[in-house]
Amino acid sequence: MKKSILFLFTFLLALQINAQQVNVAAAANLRFVLEEIKTEYIKSHPSSKVNITFGSSGNLVQQILNGASFDFFMAADNVFPLKLKEKGATYGEMKTYAFGKLAMYSTTLDVSKGIDLLDEQSVKKIAIAKPETAPYGDRAVELLKSTGKFENLKSKIVYGDNISQAAQYAFTGNVEIGFVALSLALAPDMKDKGYCHIVDQKLYKPVEQACILIKRPVSCPEAKKFMSYVLSGETKAIWEKYGYSSPAM
Repeated sequence: MKKSILFLFTFLLALQINAQQVNVAAAANLRFVLEEIKTEYIKSHPSSKVNITFGSSGNLVQQILNGASFDFFMAADNVFPLKLKEKGATYGEMKTYAFGKLAMYSTTLDVSKGIDLLDEQSVKKIAIAKPETAPYGDRAVELLKSTGKFENLKSKIVYGDNISQAAQYAFTGNVEIGFVALSLALAPDMKDKGYCHIVDQKLYKPVEQACILIKRPVSCPEAKKFMSYVLSGETKAIWEKYGYSSPAM
C-alpha cells in the first residue's frame, strides 16, 4: 500500500514538473533575443523551465518529424511551420511573431557601400546560410540573383549550416562578408566589433517569422503560456532592441 502511494506521489510530481517545462525548437537567428525573452519570462514564472534548441528551421522541422521532443517551434519564416501543419504534427494556429531583416556584416571591411562592395577585389569570400534549410540564406541568394550578382559571386560563397554559423564565419574573419540576420549583428558579441549594413528590404521577400505548437502524446500547458508571452506586448522592446518589428508595430 505504501509503495503504491509513493509511486502515485512520484508520478503526480513528475507530471507537475513536466507541466511547467517547455522544449522550444528555435531558428538560429533567435539565439540572443530569445534568451533575453526567456530570462524575462522566468522572472514572472519562477517555477517554469524553458529549454531552447537553436538550429536552421529546415533541420529543426526534420527533427520534429522524426520524433524530437519539442513542444513549440519558432521558425525563421512562415513556410516551415506550415510544412509541419500539413504533416499533422502541430495543433492550434500558426502565429507571426516578428519580421526580421537581412544585414551584411564584416570585421575587416566597411560595408556601408552595400551590395556594390561585393564586386570589389577585396572580397574573397562571402558567408551565406544554406538556402534550402535557412530562410535568411534563401533571402541572401534571392537578392544576389535579383541584382544579377549571383553568377559572378557564386565561387566566393561559403555556406553555413545555419545563420549563426554564417555569422561566425564573418565574425572570426574567415570570410570578408557575411549575410546575417540583423539580430545577430546587433548581438553583444558582434555589435561593437564589426561593420553592419542593413540590406534594402525591397530586394528580397519579407522575412515573416512564425511559430506554432507541436502535437505531443501529452499536452504541454507551459508551451501555450510561453507562446502567449512571446506574442504579447511585454516582449516588444526586446524584439525592437535586436532589429525586429512585429505585426503589431
